[in-house]
This record gives sequence, structure tokens and C-alpha cells, in this order.
Amino acid sequence: MTSDVWLPLPADEIDGLPSPLESGLHYRFWDGGPDFPADPADCVFYTVPYLKATEIVVRPLPAMTSLRVVQTLSAGTDHVQQALGTLHSGVRLCNAKGVHEASTAELTLALILASLRGIPGFVHGQRAEEWRSGFYPALADKSVLIIGYGSIGAAIEDRLVPFEVARVVRVARSARTTARGEVHPLTDMPSLLPDADIVILSTPLTERTRGLAGAEFLAGMKDGALLVNVARGPVVDTGALLAEVETGRITAALDVTDPEPLPSGHPLWHAPGVLISPHVGGSTSAFAPRAERLLARQITRFAAGRPLDNVVLTTE
Repeated sequence: MTSDVWLPLPADEIDGLPSPLESGLHYRFWDGGPDFPADPADCVFYTVPYLKATEIVVRPLPAMTSLRVVQTLSAGTDHVQQALGTLHSGVRLCNAKGVHEASTAELTLALILASLRGIPGFVHGQRAEEWRSGFYPALADKSVLIIGYGSIGAAIEDRLVPFEVARVVRVARSARTTARGEVHPLTDMPSLLPDADIVILSTPLTERTRGLAGAEFLAGMKDGALLVNVARGPVVDTGALLAEVETGRITAALDVTDPEPLPSGHPLWHAPGVLISPHVGGSTSAFAPRAERLLARQITRFAAGRPLDNVVLTTE
């Protein structure tokens, strides 16, 4: 039996991995293809292939009887958690905190600015050779509510500050205080929604947040407000959102949808005031170097028997 580490990137492309000779680890490349690179029973550290369907990435888990770590390359782990019941106790699930913050925050600002300043309309106008001048909303002086104030939420705020927003209000699972100020608990959300010009969802998908932005939530948003979802599609009730945007009362910018991918013919594609990007928050040139540094650090810690970073849960 060997101690295998499954990687979705070739090991020779990742600087800083422990030497197989010194660590006793054997690196196996698997990016979700039909054939496994080795016996899953020998895998002790499984790095989940990035941007692959759930049914693909969970397929080897039941046979991974020696597994000790599951490492995702995504900030969310909901696509893997559903299959952890097949594993023995003591397996640590780690996410990719530190990999996606910059890229997701960049896209969040891009979606906000494009929506407010009418960029999609300008693109259509250019194609039609129409000069669509006029006044458009600015991000400056707006009140922004960030729901899901973890590392990505904080990175979004970092990029909002230079745009001279009037204020940023933070919401997370529980109350705390940061260097930038108060973080409200989720229970405060209904009282905060009516004052926000822009509502950003950057929360993990959990049973508590599934359908969070439903009919009552959306009705609580102020007239003319913009909803931005860079979290997970099911955090928003698609039917309730369609009902609101069809009236023109609010607008939305979505990097994630429910269902996803959004199928051809779905009404969300052509809903008024809705801007859609195809779940590309973390898919940029910044991904690979950050992912490689994370893997080198985590596997080095694992080989040395040191505590791992970003542990989301440990199986029981």
C-alpha cells in the first residue's frame, strides 16, 4: 500500500511540494477523467478537481478507505459535503480560502458597475449603432449591504472603499467586530435591507442560507435596489426574483443561478434589469498560482503532521 496524493494539476507544476522520497507521498494526477490514476484505497489526500460536476468529483470517495484529507479548490464545499457520509471518521474537509477572494471581489465590482452604469445597454447600442446617452446611477454615495462577511466579503469591501460609497453594512452568521466595524448577525438582516442601495450575497450555501433571498427578503429591498449574487445560485429563490424584476422595482446581477448552468429558454436570460455572468467569479489568471501555493502549503503541513489551514469540518 502507498500513501497517494491525488492532484488535479501535474505535481511537477506545483513548486514547494514535499519530496516523495522524504515524505513517502506519491503524487497522482486526476482531473476527473473516466479512469482513476491509481487505487482510490491508497489515497490519503484528495484534491477535488476544480469546476467539475458533483457526480464526477465524488465518484472516488466511497473507495477511498485510507483518506485523511479532502481539499477543495473552491471557496464553497457544498458540492462535496453531501458525499462525506461514505467516509470513515476523522477525515478533514478543507476549502480554498485565500484562492478566490481577489478574483471574486473584482467580478463583484464589475457586475455592480456594469449594472449601475448601463454597460449592457451600451453594448446593445453599439451593435445597433445607437448613441445611448443620459444619466446613470453611480456607485459613489450608495449604501451597500454585504451578506456573508467572510474573507470574500471583506475583499469586496476592500475594493468598495475607493469608490466613495456612503457606507458598507456587514452581515454574517453571528455578530462580531472587525477592524472596519460591526458585523451584524443574520437575524438583523430584515431591518437592514430597506436601507441598502446594493445588496451583495457572498455567503456559503448551507441549509440556513438556501433560499435566503426569497419573496420576503426581496420585498424588503428598497425600490431601485440592486441584488448581486456571487455566492451560490440556490441562495436566491429564482421564481421570487423573476417576480420582482419583472415589475422593474429592483435589478439583479448574478454570477450564479439556480438552475446552473442556466438552460436555453429560461426566463432569467431575458428578464428586465438582470445581468448574468456564467459563474466565473474565481476563474481568472489569479487562480492557478494561488491554488498551487495553497496545495504546496497544505501538503507540506500534512506530511509534517502539522495542523491544516481552512478546515471546514471533520467527519465523525
